[in-house]
Amino acid sequence: MGSPSLPSVLMTTEHAQQSQEQSGHSRRRFLAATGGAAGAVALGPGVGVALGPGVGAASAGPASAGKRVAVLGGGVSGLSAAQELAERGYAVTVYEYYDALGGKARSMDVPGTGTGGRRPLPGEHGFRFFPGFYRNLPDTMRRIPFAGNADGVRGNLRSGTEALFARGSGRPDLHFPLRRATTPPRPGDLTPSWIRDQILSVLDLGTRLPAHEAAYFANRLLVHLTSCEARREGQWEKVAWWDFIRAEEMSEEYRTVLGIGQTRNLVATRAEVASTRTVGRVIIEALLLWGLLGRGMDGPDADVDRVLNAPTSEAWIDPWERHLRSLGVEFALGTQVHEVLYGEGRVTGVRVSPRDGGPERVVTADHYVSALPVEHARLTWGRALRAADPQLARCDALQTDWMTGVMFYLRTPTPVVHGHVNCLDSPWSVTAIGQAQFWDGRDFPRDYGDGQARDCLSAIISEWDKRGILYGKTAKECTKEEVVAELWAQLKDGLNDAGRTTLRDEDRLGWFMDPAVTGLGGPDPRNREQLLVHPTGTLHNRPTARTKVPNFFLAGDYVRTDVDLASMEGANESARLAVNALLDADDSDIERCRVWELYRPPELEPLKRVDDLRYRLGLPNTFDVG
Repeated sequence: MGSPSLPSVLMTTEHAQQSQEQSGHSRRRFLAATGGAAGAVALGPGVGVALGPGVGAASAGPASAGKRVAVLGGGVSGLSAAQELAERGYAVTVYEYYDALGGKARSMDVPGTGTGGRRPLPGEHGFRFFPGFYRNLPDTMRRIPFAGNADGVRGNLRSGTEALFARGSGRPDLHFPLRRATTPPRPGDLTPSWIRDQILSVLDLGTRLPAHEAAYFANRLLVHLTSCEARREGQWEKVAWWDFIRAEEMSEEYRTVLGIGQTRNLVATRAEVASTRTVGRVIIEALLLWGLLGRGMDGPDADVDRVLNAPTSEAWIDPWERHLRSLGVEFALGTQVHEVLYGEGRVTGVRVSPRDGGPERVVTADHYVSALPVEHARLTWGRALRAADPQLARCDALQTDWMTGVMFYLRTPTPVVHGHVNCLDSPWSVTAIGQAQFWDGRDFPRDYGDGQARDCLSAIISEWDKRGILYGKTAKECTKEEVVAELWAQLKDGLNDAGRTTLRDEDRLGWFMDPAVTGLGGPDPRNREQLLVHPTGTLHNRPTARTKVPNFFLAGDYVRTDVDLASMEGANESARLAVNALLDADDSDIERCRVWELYRPPELEPLKRVDDLRYRLGLPNTFDVG
């Protein structure tokens, strides 16, 4: 028996290293009072301090009293900056292009799908996940109140327990557990030989790599793990991951699993050009190695892979907006930023207009935080502003690429695996997750759509320029309907094997893609919400949050941060850096935002010090045998 299809809506929806404590200031002392009610601020996992009426804006001191800040952009970086500023007594207005907040992180209603009192089906730009090594963003989430959660919206995170590396053409899949190691190394036991043994064990268990290739890769990781920061920035930032692991000389299995699977599928950047510093430091070390060992994590309950327990806006963005409004933050939604105006050594205003047309106007403030994605931010920087700070012009060299998802609404619950799926052999570098299994506070058919859909499989295409298996065309060359059909075919190729039929055509009720993607199948396909990618040399073109213009600051995942990855964590960290720079410009004695850096195991520091000397002498890393 057929069912009515959902509307065919192809909605396609965005180093200046800081010490953890600055200028001797302690952690956060206050939270702006809300209408006379007591506020609360989490000082650490499971620790809260109640603040009485009058504490907050009134006690922020003369540096912030009455001062106005214009935040350009209402994505994760803009909202993070707004929260930190409002807590410190600044009057903040956020100017956002869309009619809703959250940028690429927000969820969107699928038009015309909610009936019988249910909410519309939830759509999104692509699935969100919160690795355990994120620490700045979860700290912000702890301070966003959510009914029933002692730690705010952070309490809405749920852990995935397994990753599925799906192989095409009937090849055996790899189910990889993502729980922390039950017997992690004791302090002092984290030696190069121990690390090599663990890497070889994983590769032996889950791949068909020849022994000599597995050994070579393990050795390359040791090279990166023991490289000093000077070598990482001066040498490995200039070397592509593909070349660092010598993928071209190895087997197809090696190239697929350790090259493409760790770059294109995860961060939409090609292994052939991706910076070794970024791939090795963030994906291999922070996400996988230290994450599985429980080192440098966001509290004792944090696991490697975490997702929200409801659509993103319900679980996070909407509560965030309510909290910011309670702190006095104002929002100008549907507003397009045209130009940041500069004169006499300062930003003098911002030229804006309604997104859908209407007269332009100039908005003014004491300080300005540009929190737009880099591809949009740099269009607003005029010649005079760029001349005032040359690092703005260097942002023109930063690159973005497409990494956009499609949500499939299914008639049958289809969780696939309790975590994410990486379709290693898919030409479009497909990743996915069955979402409803994590939404423990929701009954999907009761709460969403017309009651027929019982699950949603959220899939992301990271490679839009390779030919698919169904039509022989790239994703950009396909029409919307062809993209969906091709993506579904690649998912089935990875998941329907070993005698199982995980995905069935008759279960598919409809789909959704972010409307930011337009013109597919035509001469000029466009994606307004692209992702920063990390080719070699990228680091040196990324700006600091502090500019040479005293009242102008930058926030966004393109800003130079310690995490050095296009991510929500990078966006949040950059906002903290921008706010700290603003406080410095005001010569404020208000406490600075705490900034967490990536974990650096103390056991490897002696080896890094040796490498620092070797690098200065022009010698290779101790483990770099070629």
